[in-house]
Amino acid sequence: MTEQQHLASPPKRALVVRGGWEGHSPVAASDRYAKALEEDGYGVTVSDTLDSYLDDELLAATDLVVQCWTMGQITEEQVLGLSRAVRAGTGLAGWHGGIVDSFRGETRYQLMTGAQFVHHPREFTTYEVRPVPERADHPVTVGTGPFTVTTEQYYLHVDPAVDVLAVTDYTEDPDHPELAGVVMPVAWTRQWGSGRVFVTAIGHNLADLDVPEVDSMIRKGMAWATR
Repeated sequence: MTEQQHLASPPKRALVVRGGWEGHSPVAASDRYAKALEEDGYGVTVSDTLDSYLDDELLAATDLVVQCWTMGQITEEQVLGLSRAVRAGTGLAGWHGGIVDSFRGETRYQLMTGAQFVHHPREFTTYEVRPVPERADHPVTVGTGPFTVTTEQYYLHVDPAVDVLAVTDYTEDPDHPELAGVVMPVAWTRQWGSGRVFVTAIGHNLADLDVPEVDSMIRKGMAWATR
């Protein structure tokens, strides 16, 4: 592609959908990555309503949906609209409860994201995240080594069909000692029709997003998922 052709290419379009439980700072967290996308040349639309998933024209023109919406309720029409868009090629990306603790009763949504949060210890936990060696060349984790975070450690019900990129050993939990040592996915991707989905379970607070490896995975994950 020549420089002139490159300059003439239309920008990628991203739709940032945010809301739900305020404890995950949906506005501040999503503003961070809306700004990052704009710096990377995307045209960004920010929405505070799940009704964006009813707008077929908007979704068809969107190359990436970034969702930051913890808990809440989604209608059948909204989840089917999002699923259709991703199946048609629109990417989907997100972090922590904004994508895997959304709409707890909607299993069709969980099938698309590949996991559902079910538990975390009452206190923050310091744990190591290890990129999966067999996927070391994946664009999301390439160049990333093991790193440590101190935050919520999610125990997830995970679809065995996802492509796991990074894992952790679930730490000792006084409420559920039988879970200690379970190897738990922390970042993964999946294909949904023609669309790509990226998820990381890290990101409870803004400090988590300042961890260089976490920030890198999210930025690379958004790029990878983009149509």
